Amino acid sequence: MTLNKTQLALAIAAATLSLAIVAPAQAADTRADRVAEAAARKTEALEAQMQQMADQMQAMQAELSRVKSSSAQASAEAAKVQELDSWMASMKSAPAVSAPKDNLVAVRGGYERLDLARGNPSPLANGALLSNNDSQDGFYFGGAFDYNINNDLFGLMDGISFDIELGVEYSQFGTGQNALTNGTLSAVNTADPSGDLVVLNAGSGKSTDSRLRISASPKIKFMYGSRFRPWLIPVGLDINILGVPSNAVSVLNAGMQSGGGIEYDLYKGIVIGSDVRYHYSTSKLDGTPTNAFSAGGYLGFKF
Repeated sequence: MTLNKTQLALAIAAATLSLAIVAPAQAADTRADRVAEAAARKTEALEAQMQQMADQMQAMQAELSRVKSSSAQASAEAAKVQELDSWMASMKSAPAVSAPKDNLVAVRGGYERLDLARGNPSPLANGALLSNNDSQDGFYFGGAFDYNINNDLFGLMDGISFDIELGVEYSQFGTGQNALTNGTLSAVNTADPSGDLVVLNAGSGKSTDSRLRISASPKIKFMYGSRFRPWLIPVGLDINILGVPSNAVSVLNAGMQSGGGIEYDLYKGIVIGSDVRYHYSTSKLDGTPTNAFSAGGYLGFKF
């Protein structure tokens, strides 16, 4: 087919027009891709920055929490130190409080009566070969020490104290004279054993019966904390020492005592009291009776 010049010109014009239309569109597509790619990169950069900022915020929050916790702990410790300082200051300024005084040392004395005197009814029958004192009445004086163990009776009852009392007493039963012997020293008449005793120191006629008693006893005191306190001794140990030997020249025997009393805290640990006791021995001391009743008072000091 042969194209004329007119057709050739039209074909060239159409091709040129097509290239003019297609080329800007392709250029536009390339620019859009570049813009989108740049935007994506910026977005990725912003996201990385945002993540970095979030991590920094979390680190800052953790550090702030740690600082707050340390500050709270320091404040608590400072408050405790301040409270301790205040307590120490109050303790220093407060008056000294003395501890309760429950131990007691006392001097005591009073009246004592024997169940049976050494020379009554017969000096020989009552182990009084060397002493014919027939006086049952006498006096005693001595001292005692109360050691406080607890104030709740070993946890059984509140307000009841348990003490141990250690005491020593001197007793004297007058200067007696027995009508049968009329003397302090006597002996059996071997020629007539059933008869009267032979007086060895005729004319003296006097016999002083003196004794010493050492005791250790549990003591139960009631109404702990009160100024007025009754007490009792259920049973305690007595050791009796005779001033004049008995027929077998023995001077020592053991027994027991029971008693009770009351005491009153008069003024700042100064105590007054009174008591009654009965002293009992299961057997005579080589024939010499030592059973006796005593009643008296005491003055004590707590420490």
